Amino acid sequence: IVNEILRLNEDPNVQGLALDLPESLYSSKVLSAVKPEKDVDGLSDINLGRLVRGGANDCLVPPTACAVMELLEDLGGKTVVLLGAGGAVGAALQCMLQREGAATLSCQWRAPQLQAKLHHADVVVVGSTKPDDVPLSWIKPGTTVISCSHDLLSEKHNYGQQNNYAAENAVSSLAIAMRMQNMVKNMERWIQSQQYRKWDLRCLKLQPLSPVPSDIEISRAQSPKAVDVLAKEIGLLTDEIEIYGQTKAKVRLSLLERLKNQPDGKYVLVAGITPTPLGEGKSTVTVGLVQALTAHLNINSFACLRQPSQGPTFGVKGGAAGGGYAQVIPMEEFNLHLTGDIHAITAANNLLAAAIDARILHENTQSDKALYNRLVPVVNGMRGFSAIQLARLRRLGINKTDPGALTEEEISKFVRLDIDPSTITWQRVVDTNDRFLRKITVGQANTEKGFVRQAQFDIAVASEIMAILALTTSLQDMKERLGKMVVANDKKGEPVTAEDLGVTGALAVLMKDAIKPTLMQTLEGTPVFVHAGPFANIAHGNSSVLADKIALKLVGEKGFVVTEAGFGADIGMEKFFNIKCRASGLVPSVVVLVATVRALKMHGGGPSVTAGAPLKKEYTEENLQLVADGCCNLQKQIQITQLFGVPVVVALNVFKTDSPAEVDLVCKIAKQSGAFDAVPCDHWSAGGRGAVKLAQAVEKAANQKTSFKYLYSLEV
Repeated sequence: IVNEILRLNEDPNVQGLALDLPESLYSSKVLSAVKPEKDVDGLSDINLGRLVRGGANDCLVPPTACAVMELLEDLGGKTVVLLGAGGAVGAALQCMLQREGAATLSCQWRAPQLQAKLHHADVVVVGSTKPDDVPLSWIKPGTTVISCSHDLLSEKHNYGQQNNYAAENAVSSLAIAMRMQNMVKNMERWIQSQQYRKWDLRCLKLQPLSPVPSDIEISRAQSPKAVDVLAKEIGLLTDEIEIYGQTKAKVRLSLLERLKNQPDGKYVLVAGITPTPLGEGKSTVTVGLVQALTAHLNINSFACLRQPSQGPTFGVKGGAAGGGYAQVIPMEEFNLHLTGDIHAITAANNLLAAAIDARILHENTQSDKALYNRLVPVVNGMRGFSAIQLARLRRLGINKTDPGALTEEEISKFVRLDIDPSTITWQRVVDTNDRFLRKITVGQANTEKGFVRQAQFDIAVASEIMAILALTTSLQDMKERLGKMVVANDKKGEPVTAEDLGVTGALAVLMKDAIKPTLMQTLEGTPVFVHAGPFANIAHGNSSVLADKIALKLVGEKGFVVTEAGFGADIGMEKFFNIKCRASGLVPSVVVLVATVRALKMHGGGPSVTAGAPLKKEYTEENLQLVADGCCNLQKQIQITQLFGVPVVVALNVFKTDSPAEVDLVCKIAKQSGAFDAVPCDHWSAGGRGAVKLAQAVEKAANQKTSFKYLYSLEV
């Protein structure tokens, strides 16, 4: 019974659970197994606890207890004896009777001085079968006697024909009605739970230190909330998250269906001026902005970030969790394996690479008949095409479904892809900067029968599968996109796809968990989605469409989703507009353009910068001319943004070496160049409080009327 209850607890298609069991089976173990939110009989410990505490509106009351109370009126000052009515129903009755002002006494049939207790009772509620040695004469005439038991469908007990027992046969029918009422109430609650929930977010307090400690010290000094607590605070249901440890959780795509009628929030993109080795701090601004919006202005907001590759993380660039007091925490979890999405991409990518080489080998060494027997084997005396093979036959113009009906020519056409090895574009990947794998030779083992070719490893996030993950809108959409990936040409120059190799289903299965965004939090306890991590120089350089879509539903109509584009605005931002927005159909509200005085000085002709080397004096001393000369880059990026019809707010990341005059000059030039506003920020050293003015400017800009447009059509 318990196993069946636990199964039904986890069934999303079951919203309520009622128990009809023999009385002997109503044990505490059985009753406590029922989820409180599905407990239509109100017998679980949590429901009873809420009733006792006084939260009758917050719980479901046992139907039998409700039925008894419906039959009784004007209980104030009366004495009620609960006879043989124990367990959850007895406890509920005692609580409800006392609340109505009745003096309530609970006892068993073998209780001492039972006759005297019954003689003084105005009402007797019988909860179990009367023993033969307890005469009815012990109950004084005129006493109201109500019989109730766990068996709601039968009332066989007979306590006599006097009018003071008239109510006993009404309990079971009324209890059934009350149970139905509980079912309706429970369904109403479930429907309400599926609607958008107002956030009840508890932000974490920051106590910034000066000088600012290292990023890892700051991250480890903060105690993050448990991720299931964070999920509940932002309106996620328990069956919509898959928890990974204490601080990470995958969010299921079913949420999009649940909240499909919920209006989206505002959509904000963080981009930067042309990057320099000094770094502009786009991730830091993204995190600082959401900390300011939610922790300091009480506006729902979500940051959507890319998952960092281990290549840059273990290289010169480092991680991508933000920095200072504007970080995603725990920093180590964010920057390392996270929930294994990049590993899933690596596995899928390399499975496809292995399938290419294996197919070439088999086609080179086997006859058409042998290949056909391998691809369409006889199983239990039957041979049949799979769905993906039938699709390939249709693409070849062969409209047959019986494997035995194909001609020799059709079999040859079906089994041979005739891949030209010199045209293979699909490479193996590894998420490490391993320079000695950039050019390799494969096939040197004797078992490969002389099929040797030059190949290479790319970094894992450069895989086309990563770009697909970031653009996909559903599992089915991802499967279709994976199937269309071109891996090589055949010897006639025609493209060969993953679908032709028959591995699309296997790739989709490997990616089934990676498609779900990962929920984390900032230093101030505000929510973050980490999902996908394509580079902007080889792909589109943005986090996933799915993470953005889910976040836009969760923040509500007045909330903000802040996402980030890689590299400079002239690559990451343009790809965000031209590629990501086309794929998603989402329209951005504001662009936040990140700049620093140091980077502008470099664009203005300042000396070259080497990562790790001390900065030259041009970058540490005031130089207004150098700043003014470099602002041409900022002005160009503002102009590009305006071409798309989106308002732009410039966020100037302030460093301690920046002079007030330099900061003022950049803000002045930015506004003169068409920026809606330009705001100095010091969230790196102060957390969200240092980005409050930026958040206010973004909120105002988002209320402006936008005229977003694409700069070119996809029509040829």
